[in-house]
Amino acid sequence: MKLFPKLVVAALSLAGLSAHAAELRVLAHSSFSVDKPLLAAFEKETGAKVSIIKAGDAGEMVNKLILTKSNPIADVVFGLDNSLIGKAEQAGALAPMPAELARGGKVGLPGAAAVDYGYVTLNYDKAWFAKNKLPLPKSLNDLTLPAYKNLLAVENPATSSPGLAFLAATVHALGEDKAFALWGKLRDNGVKVSKGWTEAYYTDFSKNGGGRPIVVSYATSPAAEVFYSKEKLSEAPTGNLLLPGTVFRQVEGAALVNGGKEAKLAERFIAFLRSDAVQKDIPTRMWMYPVSERVALDPAFKHAPQPSAHDTPDNATLAAKQRGWIARWTRVVLKSGA
Repeated sequence: MKLFPKLVVAALSLAGLSAHAAELRVLAHSSFSVDKPLLAAFEKETGAKVSIIKAGDAGEMVNKLILTKSNPIADVVFGLDNSLIGKAEQAGALAPMPAELARGGKVGLPGAAAVDYGYVTLNYDKAWFAKNKLPLPKSLNDLTLPAYKNLLAVENPATSSPGLAFLAATVHALGEDKAFALWGKLRDNGVKVSKGWTEAYYTDFSKNGGGRPIVVSYATSPAAEVFYSKEKLSEAPTGNLLLPGTVFRQVEGAALVNGGKEAKLAERFIAFLRSDAVQKDIPTRMWMYPVSERVALDPAFKHAPQPSAHDTPDNATLAAKQRGWIARWTRVVLKSGA
């Protein structure tokens, strides 16, 4: 038998390894981001290729996860939050989470491993309010008054996790009947509804050229405005309206996909997301608070103090009630009071 030269054998061996390298498919929302060198280090350590599948807002992502559950398109999913994980679990789209992966951290997320958390709330454009000499609203009900007509932008709770979170906060604070009566008044007062956070914040919000000076966003958004500004700012150009019924604590996590091909690799990826290196990267990349107790925040976060109170329903209530809430919201807000 003719022997191959050593270099040829080595090349063939490497080619074989490359051809059979595992692929880890990660389903995530459009805001998911990990530092490329960190991701490359994970790939080198595991010998796997990581493919990120972005599926729009978290609400759209969960819908896609459920629609493809008979033939899963991912092995692990990131971006499930406490408003959406119940929907994914009820649909049978998630595999059981090993207890050791979910332990520890400032907050928890049953059924997943909590990776970060933040607060959905109202942001306002400081320059717009100063220019128009309009006082800031002091309650949710103020937003139904003529002075605030056509000023509010929100996201559709059927497709957006911030939209669902904001809806849930209003219901938790006011009760269902009063909350939906409020939403009817907001509709009559010209509330603008967008599919997701990106459209609401970067298209509708007056800070970014839109016509709405109040938008459903995150308590960390003012800090992000300072961090990314080309000028050196001592004050954020936007602020938070932490009104009763407008603050929802959102806990985001990662979970195993039921029927995923690379379960063990997916577990390693979840552990990677909870590692100190990634946890340190999260605050100024995804603008959420890390669950790790060991991570110090960037100085920009002085513009994003955590709210002292929030109106967040428990996970069981969110899982049981959200479908009905969304259906009722759709009738009230999108179907002209039906």
